[in-house]
Amino acid sequence: MKRHDLTDEEWARLAPLLPAQNVHGARWSDHRTVINGVFFRTRASCAWRDLPPCYGKWKTVYNRHRRWSLDGTWEQILDGLRAGCDEAEGQDWTVSVDSTIVRAHQHAAGARRAPARHHSKGAGKDHERVTKGGREALGRSRGGLTTKIHLVADRRCRPIARLTSPGQHADCPKFLVLMESIRIRRRGVGRPRKRPARALADKAYSSRANRRYLRRRGIKAVIPVKKDQAAHRVNRGSKGGRPPVFDRDAYKERNTVERCVNKLHQHRAVATRYDKRERIYQGTIDVASIRIWLRHPVT
Repeated sequence: MKRHDLTDEEWARLAPLLPAQNVHGARWSDHRTVINGVFFRTRASCAWRDLPPCYGKWKTVYNRHRRWSLDGTWEQILDGLRAGCDEAEGQDWTVSVDSTIVRAHQHAAGARRAPARHHSKGAGKDHERVTKGGREALGRSRGGLTTKIHLVADRRCRPIARLTSPGQHADCPKFLVLMESIRIRRRGVGRPRKRPARALADKAYSSRANRRYLRRRGIKAVIPVKKDQAAHRVNRGSKGGRPPVFDRDAYKERNTVERCVNKLHQHRAVATRYDKRERIYQGTIDVASIRIWLRHPVT
């Protein structure tokens, strides 16, 4: 067994969540060998063609990763691994929100457009739209092409939800979409849990819209107020209303999402983006998240 391969204990937890057979009727190549190849590439960030021969044909490994990224199989596996992760905390289930910017390699640029759009009048401005408009979650910043990963983590530094955007996009507008993507399956019968008890975030997520959203859903916001927002409330006098309640002791746990980001960055294919397509890169993030959940399972 190689260094990044699945252990027998990890395989025992992962095997029941894998698809039973190919949707096209052909027989799958050995699941464990192919998935070990995907894990190796995600951790080592080597080119697909440079995969060690012990994982079989590189094209088979790549096609499996691409297919499961596009059809959501990696997401379904991840949902199965974190099912019931909120039960240990019960009504006090707490999550933390943050983002990280990832440098995109030059191999991540140049994704082709849909054939119908190649002949449009604006096809000649393809490069400008990629770098400024954010196609395929690529944005142009001072350092080059970047992608931003928006992340929700629990108290054990495990990823709960993720979202990708161009690197120059702000954090605050993505908060509502990120919170809406939280879905924790029950281990028994019941609807998925979508509402944690508390949401921790830094000043970048401080806004009336975000606080109003959390208040309507019964989620306690643990978000510090920006200095300019506090000064504006004071200047308005009684019309400014009361300042939002801020729990400093609970806010000390926000480092869990930063530690979760560090765990994802240990996978070199996540820390530096090499995938051209956004959906493929999201699948790479999910593969790294699956490895985290396999090592820190739900108890």
